[in-house]
Amino acid sequence: MSEYEVVRTKKLVLKGEKQKSKKRKHKKQGRNEESNNSRDEDTLHHGGWRKASSVPEITGTIAIEIGNLTYMKALDNGLFTLGAPHDEGDPPHPEEIFTAFSINETKISLKSGYGKYIGVEKKGIVVGRSDAVGQNEQWEPIFQDGKMAILGNNNCFLSVAEDDDIVCNKSTAGPSEYVWVRTMAQQIEDPTKDGPKEEQGSLEEVEVNYVRKFQKFQDKKLRINKDNMVELKKAKETGSLHETLLDRRSKMKADRYCK
Repeated sequence: MSEYEVVRTKKLVLKGEKQKSKKRKHKKQGRNEESNNSRDEDTLHHGGWRKASSVPEITGTIAIEIGNLTYMKALDNGLFTLGAPHDEGDPPHPEEIFTAFSINETKISLKSGYGKYIGVEKKGIVVGRSDAVGQNEQWEPIFQDGKMAILGNNNCFLSVAEDDDIVCNKSTAGPSEYVWVRTMAQQIEDPTKDGPKEEQGSLEEVEVNYVRKFQKFQDKKLRINKDNMVELKKAKETGSLHETLLDRRSKMKADRYCK
């Protein structure tokens, strides 16, 4: 434990790149405590560590949750295992905390508290023994259908074996490969939230929002076009969403601006 905690995080180092010795600048990192009201229940159950929802959010101090309230844990021999279950509200232990670095828009590297980059060896064994980032130390977080998995450079997914060792040897993702990266960093705002409030949500919700906004009838009953939603999806992709929504409302005579 003491050895793990004394290792300091350094900048990402690529293989073949010479390290330059620089004096470390100590910066005070002021953390703005969020009120309990602003944190969702899941975050509170994990000691204030929230789920990352996109690759850009996976940077800095992170933990990898496998299962429920159990985290990937670094061992002093460079291997990894599944840590003991936590009580609700407890944060990850120091050995379960890693540092993530962005490589590009889709890939990251991970460093353990022992100061070594995490990669995949032969037979899919996950190890943290490298001083620099090569192909084997690159990881690709995958978000799909409300689930997350981490793809290694060997085209297999990070998972936990029956003996609780952390491996990367399955080419398809199932329950053993579903993980969550958790972070203490502030959530990145969704750029779509800068648009009109009527356009928040699914296309079905967007259409209802605009019908409600521009309805002309006095009985206040919503008249929603029942035609296929495919045209709305195409319109959104081509940038003609508003025109298509207006056309759909005009067919229902539900818009005060329709001729």
